Amino acid sequence: MGVKIRLARHGAKKRPFYRIVVADGESPRDGRFLEIVGTYNPLPDPAEIKLKPERVRHWMDQGAIPTDTVNNILKKEGVYANPA
Repeated sequence: MGVKIRLARHGAKKRPFYRIVVADGESPRDGRFLEIVGTYNPLPDPAEIKLKPERVRHWMDQGAIPTDTVNNILKKEGVYANPA
C-alpha cells in the first residue's frame, strides 16, 4: 500500500477529536504516522478544522491519497483534492 492522508482518533469516549495525519497505508488507525497535517473537531457547530495546506499539497504531490472523509474535509476547506 501507499501513503495515505487519514484521520487518527483521539479524545475521550463520546468526545472524539481527530488528527489529520499522513501515514503508511498498512499502519494501524491510531498508530505510527509520518506527519500531522491538521486537526478536526466535529463536536462544535460548525466543526473546527485546522490544516497546513502547504504540507497537504506537498504530500499529495508525493503521491499520498486522502481517504474519502479527509477528501471531503479538504474540499470544504478549499484545499485542492484529487477526486476519489
